[in-house]
Amino acid sequence: MTVRVAAVDLGAASGRVMTGVVGPGRLEMAEVARFANVPVQVGQTLHWDVLGIYRSVAQGLREAGLIDSIGIDSWAVDYGLLDADGRLLGNPVHYRDARTDGVMERVLREVPPAELYALTGLQLLPFNTVFQLVAARGTAQFAAAETMLLMPDLIAYWLTGEIGAERTNASTTQLLDVASGQWAAGLAERLGIDARMLPPLREPGDRIGLWEGTPVIAVGSHDTASAVVGVPASGDRFGYISCGTWSLVGLELDGPILTEDSRKAGFTNEAGVDGTVRYLRNVTGLWLLQECQREWGIDDLTSLLREAARVPVLRAVIDPNDPVFLPPGDMPARIRQACHDAGQTPAETVRCILDSLALAHQSTLADAQRLSGREVDVVHMVGGGARNDLLCQATADACGLPVLAGPAEATALGNILVQARALGAIDGGLDQMRSLIRATHPLRRFEPQGSTAPWREAAARLHLSG
Repeated sequence: MTVRVAAVDLGAASGRVMTGVVGPGRLEMAEVARFANVPVQVGQTLHWDVLGIYRSVAQGLREAGLIDSIGIDSWAVDYGLLDADGRLLGNPVHYRDARTDGVMERVLREVPPAELYALTGLQLLPFNTVFQLVAARGTAQFAAAETMLLMPDLIAYWLTGEIGAERTNASTTQLLDVASGQWAAGLAERLGIDARMLPPLREPGDRIGLWEGTPVIAVGSHDTASAVVGVPASGDRFGYISCGTWSLVGLELDGPILTEDSRKAGFTNEAGVDGTVRYLRNVTGLWLLQECQREWGIDDLTSLLREAARVPVLRAVIDPNDPVFLPPGDMPARIRQACHDAGQTPAETVRCILDSLALAHQSTLADAQRLSGREVDVVHMVGGGARNDLLCQATADACGLPVLAGPAEATALGNILVQARALGAIDGGLDQMRSLIRATHPLRRFEPQGSTAPWREAAARLHLSG
């Protein structure tokens, strides 16, 4: 049996519609539409242009031609609110908006961090959905809201008319009980959030409804959940880095790690496909480089990387997770300031960013192994970062482990494979899906070079754990 499906993959900077053909020994993918995802500043609030996103998705699906199903994934935490008539109450707010400044600290005075972590298993990040909702309390829009839909669920609702919340993305809200897998209604009510606005949960592989006669199927709708499906690993002794705007660095486990050490180390336990747990830490990723390129007006990354490769390793490093790097703006200036105002050429800044990301990758994987008791033999780098040879080699050197790079389109592949399995074109679980990727998509291997000692010393200077 061979099927042809469409994967809608929405990223924080762009979206695209991909088609995938899946059959015995066959996994092919093609991009049919790509569109910019540009936030809109209105007054003091940064919004997503969700109507523009939906228009581009629908156009892309029509350009895809004859397909057997549709799956949608996107970034996490952001949402739209619907009124009693099912109408959107306003453009969703961007997670980088300043409305959540100080909100997490206020919530943690009501619900102690250890209690919140034990219940949700989630890394405390100021833009998590729960903090966004608390920030919205008291507004007319919040008072009128009947339903909260995360971004991929909102697009699916507009396509099919069906309301629901796919579990892998719901697990990023900090409103899902990690033990029961159900909404933490008591926590929501305690924080002034009407638990009735949390929609029914659905699983990857569930049929949502129809769009113009074509089934829409739930996939791992958090893009990292789909990306981890697309990690072409063999066995369980692997670490993964899904590297794009963010680097999601961690392990795939059978159950959550809810120890106090895990909480203090900033690890999250997010739901994965087939009942797995994505045990990971969010690391600021290529956002730093993207913002620098925007500030410099330089689109040619190839030349920048070639020049950066000539800069001595570890000449300057920063902590990429420093909150100073979270908002948009003059990123090169903030990096220079973090390096004590040392003069930096663009090439030196790029080298600083990539070495710093490699350090963060190493420290996160070391912590994940220590906290989980799971050792790894290889690191899989997927996403846009898998195309960046300098970053892949630096990560191998810092970790002292081989890095297998690719596929860059792991998220779309994971989306496609979950649909194909739901349609009956694939039998089995994650191992079978990943073996098909290995058989059809070449990987590049980066062996560690030199000692890890300089990397560990640099991490210690930055007070990175690991």
